[in-house]
Amino acid sequence: MLRLSLFVFICLTCSLLQAQTLSSPNGALRLQIEAAPALGWQLFLRDKPLTLPAPLNMTIEGIGTLGINVNVLKTETSSVRRSVKPEVRQKSAVIQESYNELIIRCKGDWGVVFRAYDEGVAYRFFTEFKTNEVLVTDETCAFRPAACTMMFFPEEEGFYSHNERIFLPLTPAEINENRLASLPLLVEMQGGAKVLVTETDLQEYPGLWRHGSNGKNGNLIGTFPYYPETTVRTSNRDIQPVDRAHYLAKTKGKRSYPWRLFLVAEKDTDLLNNQMPWLLAEPSRISNTDWIRPGKVAWDWWNNLNLEGVNFRTGVNTETYKYFVDFAAENGLEYIILDEGWSQTGNLLLNSGVDMDNLAAYAKSKKVGLILWATWVAADIHFENILPDLKKWDIKGLKIDFMQRDDQEMVQFYWRMAEQCARHQLLVDYHGAYKPSGLHRTWPNVISFEGVYGLENAKWDVKKRIDAEHDVTLPFTRQVAGPMDYTPGAMLNYQKEDWSPSFNRPASMGTRCHELAKYVVFESPLQMLSDSPTNYQKEPECLQFLSKVPSVWDKTIPLAGKVGDYVAIARQAANGLWYLGAMGDWTGWTLTIDTRFLPAGTYEMEIFEDGINADRNAQDYKRRTTVMKSGDILTVKMAPGGGYVAVLRKL
Repeated sequence: MLRLSLFVFICLTCSLLQAQTLSSPNGALRLQIEAAPALGWQLFLRDKPLTLPAPLNMTIEGIGTLGINVNVLKTETSSVRRSVKPEVRQKSAVIQESYNELIIRCKGDWGVVFRAYDEGVAYRFFTEFKTNEVLVTDETCAFRPAACTMMFFPEEEGFYSHNERIFLPLTPAEINENRLASLPLLVEMQGGAKVLVTETDLQEYPGLWRHGSNGKNGNLIGTFPYYPETTVRTSNRDIQPVDRAHYLAKTKGKRSYPWRLFLVAEKDTDLLNNQMPWLLAEPSRISNTDWIRPGKVAWDWWNNLNLEGVNFRTGVNTETYKYFVDFAAENGLEYIILDEGWSQTGNLLLNSGVDMDNLAAYAKSKKVGLILWATWVAADIHFENILPDLKKWDIKGLKIDFMQRDDQEMVQFYWRMAEQCARHQLLVDYHGAYKPSGLHRTWPNVISFEGVYGLENAKWDVKKRIDAEHDVTLPFTRQVAGPMDYTPGAMLNYQKEDWSPSFNRPASMGTRCHELAKYVVFESPLQMLSDSPTNYQKEPECLQFLSKVPSVWDKTIPLAGKVGDYVAIARQAANGLWYLGAMGDWTGWTLTIDTRFLPAGTYEMEIFEDGINADRNAQDYKRRTTVMKSGDILTVKMAPGGGYVAVLRKL
């Protein structure tokens, strides 16, 4: 009798552990988790399958495949409801975090954590091996949509990449095993719901990429760059892997692995305020972050240091940079960047044409911070040797460029450099970078990332891809992962048919108001003014707006949006002012905006809107002021490639 009872108990326990359910706090999302005979998961939205069952496992050399023949020892559940204050605001000063969690502990000293938020779901492996070091040789990370209609697919040619891509709208049938994508990647489901696929808390591990399968159903298979066993330095900025090892990562036996994220949006606008990638990253390791100062930057490289009406030869020299310092000081900009040329590209210790002692003293007298550009190779080699100069010149940060990889070796560099810079109170802006993957929470001195097909590419974009449609795709895709150093600010603006690339006198596609709206819609705590100071000085109304618009926000309210068509966002600044920004593709849109998001009261509204001839002359805009009340309906009319900006001051 005792044996029979024990047998029944064991059977019931195994049955319970084979299938677990984890729901989001509001109950709309439900994860169905199978633990036996192998690990798998399926996601439901309002009881309808959003995905089909998909496997997850990880192979450790000498130990085996975690997730096959699973023996569950224990499950633990918990719920969290809290408010979190980011050290560097991006979307908001306070983030509400609410999730339910399931931990599955398995025989063999490993397990998996699942979390369900109202905004999406995530899982990660963890190991508790007694051995100090293990080799991870494979990880299965599948995504199988139940009814995919389209993907916004950032297609890559290979793992050696800046991750500067167009999000191609492709049908499932177009995505086969030969098509590779970096992350984030956006999947549209039948009925309109969307799932953004990405990762966060990427530490001591290679980045996750995706490719299609042979089927036509939109299945995505996870893939990774293996550890670079041999690399070759091909220039003073490029180091390329030529031979890779048989493992993904050599890492600690006791650790947690990156989170696999699936952000769910029933409406496109739900993506605009989703902060799961930040919330799931490790909290800040910097105890005192008061020195981390977001702000705006006068940037030299995009405008090719072109100035007008000056009595000196412009270029990489002390006089030109003093002009940039004066421009920043006069307009309240916190920083200027000295991009390539201030030193030798391959050797930060060798100066070329700039009297740094003189310039640094001048910038300090004007209360303008200096940020220096460097390749990752030079920064890694020369950091300790140049540190005395960085301190002498009171340098505020480094713009580090040309990494172009996210294998484990390069991920380790990102973390090592972030920590070194934090120790010496230096900001970091990673260019030539992979997508944000949580590093900016753990090391908040990492204040922005490129990893985006941004305005700098307009200098040579013969295919005209840095266009208005691309601009209104990014807020729903790349930007969801984290800060996005798109480098906006062009004061030469054209409709698409009139535009052509120029290295020396670059311009943007889209209207002037489309360009201004990027400062409200696009998120980067270190935000660039990319055009020439003299081009801004010719446009005093626009310059006044750009000099005041914040780079960080206390509140973000998504107002309207459709991926690739249009976007409208309201944001509140720390001083209480509200900003409204809207952008459209080449269609031309009229949006109706309900202003009940504003606190009750009457507001003065300063508006920048497309001029009546903006469809012919993209620089045509109108600035006007009016008075409105909270709850009024605004009509936002945008020309093809258009935009709209409003600043609201409570009376």
